Amino acid sequence: MKAMILAAGLGTRLRPLTNTMPKPLLPVGGTPLIVWNLLLLRRPGFHDVVIKLHHLGPRIEQALVDGSQFGLRIIYSHEPMILGTGGGIKQAEPHFSGEPVLVLNGDTLVELDLNALW
Repeated sequence: MKAMILAAGLGTRLRPLTNTMPKPLLPVGGTPLIVWNLLLLRRPGFHDVVIKLHHLGPRIEQALVDGSQFGLRIIYSHEPMILGTGGGIKQAEPHFSGEPVLVLNGDTLVELDLNALW
């Protein structure tokens, strides 16, 4: 099962916090938002996660590396210019190999039964 996390945004509404830290890395309960999403994806058996990056993207890559610490394989899709949600998904499409993909926002915190959703 494959997933994509949208983590490219500028985080303008949370400035000045997001001037130096991308919104998905902001901590909630001591854990970055994006890590909560990775843990959520791991539970039902997602293996491959594409993360869409732009604003301060290298900070996210440094924090998550290849995803092995979460039992996942992370691939990064870099956007030199913001492509928007649809554009970012289209750019990453080759990573999905024609398989279905679950898309999550990297700056949200949810508790879902992803097996039921899938």
